[in-house]
Amino acid sequence: MSLWLVIVACGAVTFATRLSFVALEGRRAVPGWFRDLLPFVPVATLTAIVTPALARPGAAGDAAGVPARLAAGAAAAAIAATTRSVPLTLAGGFLVLWLAS
Repeated sequence: MSLWLVIVACGAVTFATRLSFVALEGRRAVPGWFRDLLPFVPVATLTAIVTPALARPGAAGDAAGVPARLAAGAAAAAIAATTRSVPLTLAGGFLVLWLAS
């Protein structure tokens, strides 16, 4: 029963935080510095999700795949910086991961 309460509480908090931005849009002036930082939120979020997955050992504690994942991540970052192409970044990262592992 407590697990369901945690799930419902997490859903309510998530809904409230998202609703606050939608409900306040146009009613209150957002500071300029805050509006300037908003485009960086998706990049920061994706980086926070991907970076630990690259350097963390696997589910069994096997650290053998970490160098391959780090190489694939570095290659993908380099490809993304030079080409700005999502398909090329994905293909290049997977190719380096396949070759390195």
